Amino acid sequence: MTTTPTDDFLRDVLTRAKTFACVGVSPNPIRPSHFVGRYLSVRGYRVIGVNPGHAGTELFGQTVVPDLASITEPVHVLDIFRRPEAVPAIVEEGLARFPDLICVWLQVGIVSPEAEAMCDAAGVPIVQDRCPKIEYQRLFGELRKGGFNTGIISSRL
Repeated sequence: MTTTPTDDFLRDVLTRAKTFACVGVSPNPIRPSHFVGRYLSVRGYRVIGVNPGHAGTELFGQTVVPDLASITEPVHVLDIFRRPEAVPAIVEEGLARFPDLICVWLQVGIVSPEAEAMCDAAGVPIVQDRCPKIEYQRLFGELRKGGFNTGIISSRL
């Protein structure tokens, strides 16, 4: 998708998707990849963490795998938390491995013209520089008065 994704498109992806592969996930709970993966799993998505440095550990009720080749089930959203220079190779492999892919999703701050061209050629939409957690909250009414919902409840509120 070479244009800004519409709310209808994002809502459709977040409604149809069942499984996210989160590439670059971290077990550190203050890292964005962990926070987003945890949030998605709490919302009912199956979240498969991909990180060779943490393969074999469990996150979000699933075993972290070292690479995309280790995933043996359908993936609907390839959610990437990696530097832009690493993205094209990940997208190339993901497009080849996952025929049920609904979308490639690059997290906030990540844009890759090369990955966009690959996705366009394969007919798979790409969302860049956005977060599925933020979009889910925005589109499904979870944003609060302050503009975000961290999931932390303060007794002082």
